[in-house]
Amino acid sequence: MLDKFVQRIPAGLRTQILRFAPVLILAIFLFAAPLVLSDFRVNLLGKILTFAILALSLDLIWGYSGMLSLGHGVFFGLGAYAFAMFLKLEASAGELPDFMFWSGLKELPFFWSPFQYAWFALPMVIIMPGVLAGAMGYLVFRSRITGVYFALITQALALMISILFIGQQAYTGGTNGLTNLTAVFGHSIYSTSTQQYLYYITAASLLAAYLLCIGIVSSPFGRLLVAIRDDENRVRFSGYNPALIKTVVFFISAGIAGIGGALYAPQVGIVSPSIMGIVPSIEVAVWVAIGGRGTLIGAIIGAIIVNYAKSLLSESFPDFWTYFLAILFIGAVLLFPRGIIGLLRKEGWHWPPWVSVARGRFTLLTSITNNLRRQAR
Repeated sequence: MLDKFVQRIPAGLRTQILRFAPVLILAIFLFAAPLVLSDFRVNLLGKILTFAILALSLDLIWGYSGMLSLGHGVFFGLGAYAFAMFLKLEASAGELPDFMFWSGLKELPFFWSPFQYAWFALPMVIIMPGVLAGAMGYLVFRSRITGVYFALITQALALMISILFIGQQAYTGGTNGLTNLTAVFGHSIYSTSTQQYLYYITAASLLAAYLLCIGIVSSPFGRLLVAIRDDENRVRFSGYNPALIKTVVFFISAGIAGIGGALYAPQVGIVSPSIMGIVPSIEVAVWVAIGGRGTLIGAIIGAIIVNYAKSLLSESFPDFWTYFLAILFIGAVLLFPRGIIGLLRKEGWHWPPWVSVARGRFTLLTSITNNLRRQAR
C-alpha cells in the first residue's frame, strides 16, 4: 500500500523528497536529542557533531573529487586554534596568557593581538585553514599530483604542522596547547545553559554545512568534481582547469573543517596539537568509509556512530574497547565497502573473496560427502 502511495507522487516531487528527507530526519534527531539525553551525553554529542562536520568536509573532496586527504585534522585544528586564541585572551582578562609568562615572554606577540577581537577571530576560523589548503592545493594540483601521492603529501603536512605547534611552546602552548578556556563571550563554558547553546549552534552549523555541500554537489560545479574524479584528463581536454577546480573545493572543504574545529574548542575547553596529528586525520577517513563515501549523509552517520561507539565501549570495556573498535573497522571494510548508506541502499553488501571461496569449497565438499554416503548405502 505504501509503495502504491509513493508511486502516485510525481517523479520530480519524489526526487526532492528523497533529497531532503535525510536533512529533515537528521534535524529532528539532533534537536530532539537534548530532551532525552543527560547533560553529559548532550555535551558528548555536541563534541561528536563537530567531528561530523569534519567528516562531511572530507567526504566533499574524497567522495566527490577523489582526493583522499590524510591531513584534514590540520584544518580542523587551525580553526580550533583560531577561536581558542580568542577564548584564551578572554579568559586571561587583559593579562599575558599563563603559558607565555612561564616561557619568559614579557608582552603579547603581535600576531596574537588581533585575536582579542571576535570580529577578527571568527573570520580567521575559515581563512587560516582555507588559505593553507588553497596555497598547498594549488601547488600540488598544478603539478598534477593525485591519488596516493596526494594522500602522502597531506599526511606529511599533518606531521609537519603538529611538530611545528609542539615546538613553539611560547606561542602555541606546546604539547599542552591552549588550556583553561573558561568562558565564551562572557558565559562560563561549564554552565549547563552554555553547553546547550553550544550544542544547538553546533547542530545548526552541521545542518547548514550539509545543505551547503548538497548545493555544491548538485550544481554544475559539483558535476565537474565528479567528472574530475572519474576522468581528470577528459575534463582537461574539454577546456576546464582541473587544478583550479580542485583548489577551490579544497579551500571550501578546509573552511568547513575549520568551523568544526572552532565549535570543538569551547565544548572541550582545551585545544592541543594532538588533534592535528596523523592518527586523528586517518580516523576521519575511517568515519567516512564506514558511513558511506560519496553520500555526505553517510559521513555524518559514520562519525556519530563510531565516536559514540568509542565512548560507550571505553566505558563498558576499558581494557578491551580498542579491539572491539578494530573489529568494527575491519568488518565494515570487508563486508560493506560502500558503507552503511550503501548497505541500506542494498548496494554495499558482499562477502569478501576469501569467504566466497571458502563457502564454495565447503559447498563442494558437502556435495561430495553426500554423494559418497548415497553410494555407500
